Amino acid sequence: MAMARHYSKRFVSSIIQFSRFYSSGPFDPPPLLPPRRVVVTGLGMVTPLGCGVEVTWKRLIEGECGIRAITIEDLKMNGFDRETQLHTFDQLTSKVAGIVPCGANTGEFNEELWLNSKDHRSIAKFISYALCAADEALRDANYMPTTQYEKERTGVSIGAGTGSISDILDASKLICEKKLRRLSPFFIPRILINMASGHVSMKYGFQGPNHAAVTACATGAHSIGDAARMIQFGDVDVMVAGGTEASIDALSIAGFCRSRALTTKYNGVPEEASRPFDCARDGFVIGEGSGILVLEELEHAKKRGAKVYAEVRGYGMSGDAYHITQPHGDGRGAVLAMTRALKQSGLNPNQVDYINAHATSTPLGDAVEAKAIQSLFSDHAASGALAFSSTKGAIGHLLGAAGAVEALFSILAIHHGIAPLTLNLSKPDPIFSGNFMPLSASKKMTIKAALSNSFGFGGTNSSLLFASID
Repeated sequence: MAMARHYSKRFVSSIIQFSRFYSSGPFDPPPLLPPRRVVVTGLGMVTPLGCGVEVTWKRLIEGECGIRAITIEDLKMNGFDRETQLHTFDQLTSKVAGIVPCGANTGEFNEELWLNSKDHRSIAKFISYALCAADEALRDANYMPTTQYEKERTGVSIGAGTGSISDILDASKLICEKKLRRLSPFFIPRILINMASGHVSMKYGFQGPNHAAVTACATGAHSIGDAARMIQFGDVDVMVAGGTEASIDALSIAGFCRSRALTTKYNGVPEEASRPFDCARDGFVIGEGSGILVLEELEHAKKRGAKVYAEVRGYGMSGDAYHITQPHGDGRGAVLAMTRALKQSGLNPNQVDYINAHATSTPLGDAVEAKAIQSLFSDHAASGALAFSSTKGAIGHLLGAAGAVEALFSILAIHHGIAPLTLNLSKPDPIFSGNFMPLSASKKMTIKAALSNSFGFGGTNSSLLFASID
C-alpha cells in the first residue's frame, strides 16, 4: 500500500513537471480593453475670487480681480518675534498675492469648518482647500456612494506643488531653538503631498486608486489626465481629481523672489500686477486655492442620470529637456503637448474654439506659449476664430492647483458658452497682430472644444482637451 502511494506521488509529480515543460512558452497577450469615454460630472473650487464655483466664475467673467497686497500676518510667521517678521516682510521684493478670502460669509472659505475644527486640526491648509473643493464637486455630481462595490470603483487623484512649507519653517525654528521634542507628531502627515488625496479618500471611503502627482505648475493638469486614464483603463468608474496649493508664506514667497519669477513693479497696485501677454508684465503673482473635478465613465454617468459638463477628449504630455525654469525659445514642449492632446482627441486644430493659456505674466513664458499657439493653430489662430486667454490675470498663479482650476474654467467656458477675458491686457505683446489676439473682454460664443495648457519648472508640460458631449 505504501509502495502504491509512493508511485502515485511520483506519477502526479511527473505530470506536473510535464505540464510545466510544455506550458513554459510566452503568455497570451493581455485581454483587450473596451473603449471607455470619460466625462466631467462635478466641479468644485476654492480660489482668490471666492470659495465655490458659482462665485468664482461670476467674478471671473465680469473682470474682477482676487489679487491683493500681502500683510505680515499672511506670511505665517506667528512663531517668530515681531522684529524678525518685520525684517522678513521688508526683504520681500514682491508684496502681492492671490489669497483665498476667508470668513463665514457666502463665497468665503470657512477656516473654522475646514481647518480649525476638531476633525481637521491635524491637516495643513492645502489639504483643507482640497477637502472643501472635493465636497462641492461631489455634491455637484450628486455622487455619494454607499455600497462597498461603488467605493472600490471610486478613486482619488489630487496633487500639490509644494505642500506645507510653513510647517517646515516652523519645524526648522524648533531645531534652532533646541526644542525638537516639541515637534508635532502630525508634522510629516501635514507636509506630505499625497495626504490631500489620502484625506479625501478616507473621508468618503473611496478605495480605488489613491494617487498624487507632483509636477510643479503642471500638477493639477497631470492629476486630471492621469485620473482620466485610470478610468479609460478600467481601474475604476469614478475619480475625484485635481490640484491644491497653499503657498502664501514667507519662505515660498522669498524663494520665488530670489529666482526672480515674481512681479515687483506693482506692489502699490496689486489688482494690476498679473497681466498675462501684456507688454508691461514683469513676473507672476503667487496664488493659492484648489480645483477638483468628478470624472466618470460615460455609461456609468448615464446609468445614474448624472448631468455631464464635458468630455475629457485628449491628454497630452511632453518634456522640454532644456532648462530647469525656462521654456525653449521655439515652444517645442508646448507644441508637443498640445499636438498629443489633439491626436488623442481625434479633433483637428481648427475644431478647437477656446484655449485657456498657461501664460503666467512672465516676459519669456507668455511669448513662447503665444508662439507655440500661433505655430500649431496657424490659419485658425490668425482668422480670429480661435479664442484664447489667460485667467491668471484675475487669480494669479496657483502653482500646483493652477492646471486644475484652469481646467474647470475651460469646462465652464464650454458649459456656459462664454470665453473668459485676460485681465490687465492694456498693450498686447508685439507677437500678437490682426485677429491673433488674446481676449481682453469675456466673449459669448459657442464653445464645443477647449484646450487647457499647464507648464512647470523642470520642463514638464501638459495639455487637456475638453469637448461638449452633445
